[in-house]
Amino acid sequence: MQDNKNNYLFPLIVMASLFFLFGFITTMNNSLIDYLKSAFRLNEVEKQLPNTFFYGAYILSIPVGYLLNRIGYKNGVLAGLGLVSLGFFLCIPGVAAGYYGFLSAVSVFAVGVVLLQVAANPYVNALGKPETAASRLTLTNALNSLATVIAPIFVSILIVSANKGGATDPKAVQGPFAGIGIVTLVIVVIMFFLHLPEIKEGETAGGTAKDYRASAYQYPHMWLGSLAIFFYMGIEIGIPSFFADYSGKLGFTFDGEMRTKLLAYYWGGLMVGRIIGIFILRKYSASQILSFNAVFGAFMLLLSLILGRMGVSWVALVLFLGTGLMHSIMWPCIYNLALEDLGPHSKVGSGVIATSVIGAALLPIMMGAIQRGIGLIVAICCLFVYYAYITFFALKGSKIR
Repeated sequence: MQDNKNNYLFPLIVMASLFFLFGFITTMNNSLIDYLKSAFRLNEVEKQLPNTFFYGAYILSIPVGYLLNRIGYKNGVLAGLGLVSLGFFLCIPGVAAGYYGFLSAVSVFAVGVVLLQVAANPYVNALGKPETAASRLTLTNALNSLATVIAPIFVSILIVSANKGGATDPKAVQGPFAGIGIVTLVIVVIMFFLHLPEIKEGETAGGTAKDYRASAYQYPHMWLGSLAIFFYMGIEIGIPSFFADYSGKLGFTFDGEMRTKLLAYYWGGLMVGRIIGIFILRKYSASQILSFNAVFGAFMLLLSLILGRMGVSWVALVLFLGTGLMHSIMWPCIYNLALEDLGPHSKVGSGVIATSVIGAALLPIMMGAIQRGIGLIVAICCLFVYYAYITFFALKGSKIR
């Protein structure tokens, strides 16, 4: 057992570094929105297109899952890293060609991130005992969260500050992006020579074989888990997306810089929660922790809305941002529960589940329409529906086989 544990330690470290990489890229892409708006003189719709091009790539998650079945995890990771590197290099001529040239390059490294995402989650899931899979996913997601803290600093220091006091130049991204492309290319070369065990999911790390259904699509809990990821993305992105308007509703007049600093507490809560979750998930099941966090997250949001209406504004604001602590382990827990018992269908199942990341693009837009038509508080109350479904999945849906 000890030898088996040691065999999987190194590939787990490698996968953790990949989680850091695509967490960094995702957050960096989002952090550039305001800068690009100024650099390319975009309107409110055009400035959101980097997220549209980036998250839109997740539509390819299901065919990527089938591709992984044919080429294996390691080749999938190499292909993903190769596309990431190529995409960042293409951004150099792309940004010189204009906004849509830049977005075309973004779509290339976005497909690479999808490949990494679809390959990494089931691979980490399989690197050890099934009972501790959620803990391993939480560990790797903690590094993903660390990247979300570092990426905005990277953008601020190497791109935004380069134009301080002068006209905003879109070409300022070329140097930093070339650096990321070179680093990723070096990782590709290193990965090529590394030995990563190719997990046969029909015979998991535990070593026992079992019977599986003919297709991943025949597992109801996988579909229910995919929908849970869809709603989770609405929760994770919904809080920061509506923070500016909600803080204004509470009577605060924060400028953009102050809002960014305060939102760091939300993302920091996700990181801290995932570090704590590594140990908690070794004692309690993923379904227990997921249901607790969903219920308590909804309670914190409800209390924030009530106190905000009563005029206790600072406490309401802290509770609103504090939900990040509850959201921290939702992704790894949902992913783990949705992939349970899929065995050789894990790659395709991971593709189906990853497709639901488009919830980050669709749900905030829907909530924005509700805000415009009915009001901000009603839009925020949509989050209670998402919490309710995740609670259902934790307690009931994840057990439907």
